Amino acid sequence: MPNTVNTANTLKLNLLQTPLEDCSHVPLTGYYRDGLCRTDALDRGRHVVCAQMSNEFLLFSKAQGNDLSTPIAGQFPGLVAGDFWCLCALRWIEAFEAGMAPKIRFAGTDYALLNYIELSALKPFALDLQ
Repeated sequence: MPNTVNTANTLKLNLLQTPLEDCSHVPLTGYYRDGLCRTDALDRGRHVVCAQMSNEFLLFSKAQGNDLSTPIAGQFPGLVAGDFWCLCALRWIEAFEAGMAPKIRFAGTDYALLNYIELSALKPFALDLQ
């Protein structure tokens, strides 16, 4: 079971324990649509994972009822492989458990993700971990 992380004190930290960095501005992502994967109590989905989309993940997500690839005029551009997007913590974990998890930009992922999954499980998916 992951350690409980106090999100009030870690909202602006990433998985590298440095200040949270942007995930994407094109397409514009984040619960607040400010490019940051940060959350608060109003965000029931906990959009904290800065993930790089893959074709496999996009197909998996669509099959689960969350179509991220189809554009919605004026509201959502639709995602393609290579795009970065703030995913819900539980959606990423669901994909992880199914062997379909996308890679993660640790610098853009909120430290609060550790409330849901251990860091050791995330490390193989890190794009920016040395």
